[in-house]
Amino acid sequence: MTSPDRPTLGVGLIGYAFMGAAHSQAWRTAPHFFDLPLRPDLRVLAGRDATRVAEAAGKLGWAETETDWRRVVERDDVALVDVCTPGDTHAEIAIAALEAGKHVLCEKPLANSVAEAEAMTEAAARAAARGVRSMVGFTYRRVPAIGLARTLVAEGRLGRIRHVRAAYLQDWIADPSAPMSWRLEKDKAGSGALGDIGAHVVDLTQYITGETVTGVSALLETFVKERPLPAAAGSLSGVAGEGMGQVTVDDAAVFLGRFSGGAVATFEATRFALGRKNGIRIEINGSEGSLAFDFEDMNVLEFFDGTDPAERAGFRRIIVTEPEHPYVAAWWPAGHGLGYEHGFTHQAVDLVTAIAKDEDPTPSFADGLQVQRVLDAVERSAAADSTWTPVSA
Repeated sequence: MTSPDRPTLGVGLIGYAFMGAAHSQAWRTAPHFFDLPLRPDLRVLAGRDATRVAEAAGKLGWAETETDWRRVVERDDVALVDVCTPGDTHAEIAIAALEAGKHVLCEKPLANSVAEAEAMTEAAARAAARGVRSMVGFTYRRVPAIGLARTLVAEGRLGRIRHVRAAYLQDWIADPSAPMSWRLEKDKAGSGALGDIGAHVVDLTQYITGETVTGVSALLETFVKERPLPAAAGSLSGVAGEGMGQVTVDDAAVFLGRFSGGAVATFEATRFALGRKNGIRIEINGSEGSLAFDFEDMNVLEFFDGTDPAERAGFRRIIVTEPEHPYVAAWWPAGHGLGYEHGFTHQAVDLVTAIAKDEDPTPSFADGLQVQRVLDAVERSAAADSTWTPVSA
């Protein structure tokens, strides 16, 4: 538990809906379970609707509110700006905050285009030279089982990586009568399932393997091209109202890929997989072993040791809840599982620790840019009848 006499880190959060709530919970919780070198101080929550942001601040534990993000960036009591807005505002907010000398945490995907992500990465590099840190929020990296998977690969337990299979499956807009939201508008979201959830499995597979995706062949599909306009906003979709709106993003993305070490890969991202609520499924096969992970059973990692004799060979089901596993020692006794929200807490812990050590945290804006380049290659491939498309360097 963080001592109350530790120096504070004033946090300003921009955006108060789904991700804003998850980040708020993390900032509140982190100092109560982890011994942090700085104590996060929830100074100000920003949103455009004064009434709603005030209600959210009271619920989520923020001291003050603003309706203009620029005022958050200008405040002397804010040292870190946390960006939880739609993707079309990420670049403007993050760059302004970095130039003002504020550390930045930005939700994924980093931006809506490669050009925006490049500008953000350049701003982050300039800021880092002045001791100002930045990080992109690929929180699933902070799941203990994912950390163990990365360690097994790094230790050579899988040998040379040959196959990578990754899918992120949800079903929350499978109903054609589900209303429009900003996540279904390309000018706000950048892309649909591809950027919203596909970005996560691109990052996770690169993180676990330590390799990058170098080329893709892709298909994108929009199954429902018109939806009811929303009558009221909700946590993800909302309540249907009058009139119809055009869906301008993909509903599903499917693509082949190749990794820098030579492995072949398949990726799938959809929000139309009925019965799959938050299924992140990853399997990696190497010359010496395999591993498999499913976020809907997030405290488990399956590992196959190919060096075992045939009579004893089989996938080993590892319950990743021991104190020796990443982050786990700060929480519950062995065997007591963690949940979705813990990844956000671990993210806050890692960022605060890096800031205190004057180190660059990961995943960096450069990491976010690399994922953005993969997403861009997928879109270009799909637009060119699935032509093999290299990921730009």
